[in-house]
Amino acid sequence: MRRKKETAVLLWNIRSEHNVGSIFRTADAAGVSLIYLGGITPHPIDRFGRKKKTIAKTALGAEEFVPWKPARSAVQLIRRLHKEGWSVVGVEQDKRAVDYRRYVPRTKTLYVLGSEVEGLPKNIRDACDTIVEIPMRGRKESLNVSVAAGVILFLSK
Repeated sequence: MRRKKETAVLLWNIRSEHNVGSIFRTADAAGVSLIYLGGITPHPIDRFGRKKKTIAKTALGAEEFVPWKPARSAVQLIRRLHKEGWSVVGVEQDKRAVDYRRYVPRTKTLYVLGSEVEGLPKNIRDACDTIVEIPMRGRKESLNVSVAAGVILFLSK
């Protein structure tokens, strides 16, 4: 029997509440232990303690039981997790990127996903141990971030 590796996710500057909710739902299905929400990424609860309806509708309740925390600085979070023994994997098209199918998680792994438009900033990519990408065979250059999360999160299972 394969031993389950701990997996966490950092969502950096994700704009869409629909995408955030969808990633919460997928994270639950994939057994993610924690989601960090950073930059402009919307949280499931607003600053007044109210549920964000769009996230709740898309997550179908997963936002209530997949733990999440805010992340003020992606690079500081990555440095802290490195000290705690985590591998950090950016999901991005980059000249250093390897095909996601070749990456084999060997330890606790944080997957970092970035903005729907801009992707992951260079300073965050540089802080990652590895960058993985999902090869595109069609004319479009990328997948929706929530779809990419689904592909990647089942990698470590």
